[in-house]
Amino acid sequence: MLRKKFLELGYRRAYSVGRQSVTKRILWSTSLVAAGALIGITGGTYYTVSTAREALFPFSSKTNLNDVPAPTYLDTRFHLNDFTRELQKVVNKEDMCSTPSELEGHSVNNYTLHKPDPEQRPYLIVYPHDTEHVSQIMQLCHKYSVPVIPYSGGSSIEGQITATRHQGLPMGSCTEPTVTLVLDFNKYMNNIIRVDANDLDCVVQPGVVAKDLNDLVLEPLGLLFGPDGAPNCEIGGQIGTSCSGTNAFRYGTMKENVVNVTAVMADGTIIKTKNRPKKSSNGYNLTGLFIGSEGTLGVVTEATLKLHVKPKFETISIASFKTLQDATQFVQTLTRQGILGVNAIELLDANMMKAINFSGQTTRKWNENATLLLKIGSHNHAILDETIKDIENLSQTQNCIAFEYAKSALEQEELWSARKAIFWSSIDYGRHLFGQNVKVWSTDIAVPVSNLSTVIDETLAELTSSGLYGTIVGHVGDGNFHCLVMYNEGNEDNAMQVIDSMTLRALRYDGTCSGEHGIGTSKRKFLELELGPNTIAVMRKLKLALDPKRIMNPDKIFKTDPCDDRP
Repeated sequence: MLRKKFLELGYRRAYSVGRQSVTKRILWSTSLVAAGALIGITGGTYYTVSTAREALFPFSSKTNLNDVPAPTYLDTRFHLNDFTRELQKVVNKEDMCSTPSELEGHSVNNYTLHKPDPEQRPYLIVYPHDTEHVSQIMQLCHKYSVPVIPYSGGSSIEGQITATRHQGLPMGSCTEPTVTLVLDFNKYMNNIIRVDANDLDCVVQPGVVAKDLNDLVLEPLGLLFGPDGAPNCEIGGQIGTSCSGTNAFRYGTMKENVVNVTAVMADGTIIKTKNRPKKSSNGYNLTGLFIGSEGTLGVVTEATLKLHVKPKFETISIASFKTLQDATQFVQTLTRQGILGVNAIELLDANMMKAINFSGQTTRKWNENATLLLKIGSHNHAILDETIKDIENLSQTQNCIAFEYAKSALEQEELWSARKAIFWSSIDYGRHLFGQNVKVWSTDIAVPVSNLSTVIDETLAELTSSGLYGTIVGHVGDGNFHCLVMYNEGNEDNAMQVIDSMTLRALRYDGTCSGEHGIGTSKRKFLELELGPNTIAVMRKLKLALDPKRIMNPDKIFKTDPCDDRP
């Protein structure tokens, strides 16, 4: 009976294949043999419940990686048929998919260069109907120790959707091959449940596309949801990565725009983090805990979102500056002046403006200088006009060489077209420089605005000296920028070195390794450098407290497997 219980708990561990020191293996073996003598299990192969708990939850405020055993997942040789049979009792056949094309589509996207290994594919895609259905599925996955990846949109670019635990050899692990299940919310859980214009909030499911929410539902009501990520990003993914986008300067990131979430925990428990009031002091901020967790703590199945009143009048202005430092200095001055009504401030560097002109994807030619695009809005047209004048006058004190603003909807579209054209323009220019097989790596960092021009200038200088080319687009109001690095197969190693160097540079200048893309698997090493091992160890303890079997999107953000030997 106890032996069966240990198997279900998933604490099997073969120490002969571990990378722990001989001393540690002796200590572990001694404790396990003693436990085996007490309960009649020979060979020291299984943890007792108390020993396993002490490993995962030592008597300290943190859990170090080398102090925990490797996770044990469903063994495909013995229990896959049992798991599949039970899953078929709660999920209809038409709501499961395992075709190679779908598995491939749920493993990688066109936005990332963090390509998974060929065997890093999920075993099965499941389309749940509602929160209760997710709970039933999670109970089974918890029972059989099956890794789960929540999937909303799939546009994340830092390896968040990679099935690191798969039917081949798991990622750097000494455990047995296993299977991974993907929970895809796009088929059923893509509904807008309620919109309340009076209380300025709405309740949505994770598969709702944020752009559709704004364009089709909120705009006719004169409302908007602030965070604006990629065009096809969905609410569940936005919560998972705490994304933001161009509007973050005015409306904040997801952390400021999610009122509460309903979540299913790793064992199937359903919780709601708080009620609807935007103001609350009711204990721990569990809502914030889920935002940015990348599906590693639980499955978000509903969210109440904060809404904003859309400015009645809004326009776009464009300002070109002699240098990048002039542009960023203007942003600092503008912020200190406290001028209201600036909803977005986007920076395009001289390289980007050159690429846009080269591509011909817009209707006009642009000054090839550091350029700021600003969204300016107000409920009163006279106030809007005064705000524009204030901003134009202020720009003249910062070596602004050209300033204009849109006087019609058509002119607004024309000015903002420069911002929309950044990606494909960069690719076109990259093909011009490196040939048709050019690769473009887009990554993001964030630093205090006072350090922004220095970090960008040093990054571009390193790119040039490495024989590469890069263009910059930044949500400069909050110090977040993306560098689109262009290269080909011959200089891929140089590109990777420059990108790593850029991230390390951000940390040296009091910045962060990711402003809005998240960590996934690709930036784990930088997160530990940024926060330090003790902070990561505290995060790890929280993770293990909520997901002791480590089935929720394994290996993302930080390591939880001591045998994981990847960066």
